[in-house]
Amino acid sequence: MKKVLVALLSVLLAAVLLAFDPTVYVSATIGEPDTLDPHLAYDTASGEVIYNVYENLIQYKGRSVSEFEPKLATEVPTVKNGLIKDGGKTYIFPIRKGVKFHNGNPLTPEDVEYSFERGLLYDPEGGPMWMLWYAIFGVHSRDEALEEFVGKPVSEIYDKNGEPKPEYKQKLIDFYKQVVDPAIEVQGDNVVIKLKRPYGPFLNIIAQSANWAAILDKETCVKLGLWDGKPDTWWKYKDMQKEKSPLYAWAMGTGPFKFVEWDRKQQKVTLVANENYWREPPKLKKVIIWGIDEWSTRKAMLEKGDADSIAVVLEYLDQLRGNKDIQIIENIPTLSVTVVGFNWSINPSSKYVGSGKLDGNGIPLDFFSDVYARKAVAAAINYDALIRDVLKGFGKRIPTALPEGLLGFDPTLPLYKFNLNEVRANLQKAWNGEVLKKGIKFSVAYNQGNVARQRIAEMIKMYMEMAAPGKVKIDVQPLQWPTFLDATKRGELPVFILGWVADFPDPDNFIFTYYHSKGDYSTRQGKKFQEFVSTPRKELGGKSLDQLIEQAAAETDPAVRAKLYLQIQKFVVDNCISVPVYQPVGVRVQRTWVKGWYDNPMRPGHDFYILYKEK
Repeated sequence: MKKVLVALLSVLLAAVLLAFDPTVYVSATIGEPDTLDPHLAYDTASGEVIYNVYENLIQYKGRSVSEFEPKLATEVPTVKNGLIKDGGKTYIFPIRKGVKFHNGNPLTPEDVEYSFERGLLYDPEGGPMWMLWYAIFGVHSRDEALEEFVGKPVSEIYDKNGEPKPEYKQKLIDFYKQVVDPAIEVQGDNVVIKLKRPYGPFLNIIAQSANWAAILDKETCVKLGLWDGKPDTWWKYKDMQKEKSPLYAWAMGTGPFKFVEWDRKQQKVTLVANENYWREPPKLKKVIIWGIDEWSTRKAMLEKGDADSIAVVLEYLDQLRGNKDIQIIENIPTLSVTVVGFNWSINPSSKYVGSGKLDGNGIPLDFFSDVYARKAVAAAINYDALIRDVLKGFGKRIPTALPEGLLGFDPTLPLYKFNLNEVRANLQKAWNGEVLKKGIKFSVAYNQGNVARQRIAEMIKMYMEMAAPGKVKIDVQPLQWPTFLDATKRGELPVFILGWVADFPDPDNFIFTYYHSKGDYSTRQGKKFQEFVSTPRKELGGKSLDQLIEQAAAETDPAVRAKLYLQIQKFVVDNCISVPVYQPVGVRVQRTWVKGWYDNPMRPGHDFYILYKEK
């Protein structure tokens, strides 16, 4: 009997040892990428893949969000080393030699120039390229720069097929030759980027973690059918639809990992080590990023060792405590916020507004342009219970979409409060009292698998229906991540729950994004929102909110800047433009055999290059 037991134990031990593979890393997460095109991707799921496959000119140093080190450039530009000139308007990047793309093509300065120019000229709606337009040219989009150059609205420049009208074709060629091309130039082994005016966060905007500044292989891009690099064709490639981009579901850079496959059915991305990486090859030889929306499945994978780290549902974090094979890293600083947003002018094609009328079976498309409708939702969220019971304390209240840790954050600003009486009182005031007379019906959406956002949506439903029995009907809609993003971008969701992770560690990145008429979330909030924030107001001293935001971004005195942000935030709170729910406090859950991890709040997910596995 003893021999049998010993034999069984030996088999079990062998199986356990066989299961542990130090070369393969499985990350069980939520959802999947939206796109792998670096110039369109603007979410962390997409950014995580791009981060590990492509590289930028510079990267953040360790945990710092203000210090940099070289990447595809051999030096970080500074005034001291002579690579920042003209009072901060010229940046020189010496390009590293001997680096190869995954297909064997050598990295050249021309690849760097092409990457920046292609991104600027593509500039898809809802994408991240506004940051480079603003940093380099002082405008927020290609079209804004083009209208300024041509002197005509974009609607008059192109015909119905998207081709320039004959009288403007040469102007478009000149736009590239005189505006875009001179801003990014190759000079020998260097790439020189010329800013229209000094812009402090420029290096933050192009550092690694910013996929919009990733370096592509020009030759491959042209072969795939992207912009051919010629001045008389660029408009043919602008606004390319997501799925039509050759880079939608494929990636190829110089990074430590090569892209293998994006299995859409399984929400699974597979990467393998780049054994010819210009630094040392990664210790991990294969990485699987697997979108598994069910918590119980992710938990079981971690416990069995089938996953090395997982996206944790904080509500169930205690289920993992006490397991000696699992490490829980708590209280990780973040520069992130989760916000409930409103669409003030919903797309007529929306299927989330019922009848589209104030008749008891829907809501009018501009329902949330009424401040009392927005305030009713703000009062229907039990913030303290959410943070205590769902987030298990790993979140904190914030008065606006500006996170603690950045200039302008003010904890003395008022917080929205959960109050059923206030929900009903605001509904009674909304739409001149018609809401409670006729009744409303609409949907609140969240990305499937995100339990915290699911709970927020459920609270809005439960407490609004409780405050006005029979008069409010709300459907909670779980949507797959790409579907959810597309619906917000098309302006179809009346209420949506979204987070924002800093693109660069500056208050403008949050204030502009959420509250400016040209911010990334502005189209998701509708034309009436854009009109509201761009209209001059007495309470803002005759300026619009847009103008104040622009003034604050340009201000160089931190004390003056902080006062401007306080004024902006008071207006935002008073008008309940959106509802900040919480600022996350980070928690990471991984097997104890995972080594090398450290936090950096600018990172869009894992940096698999720094990780290795060891028992």
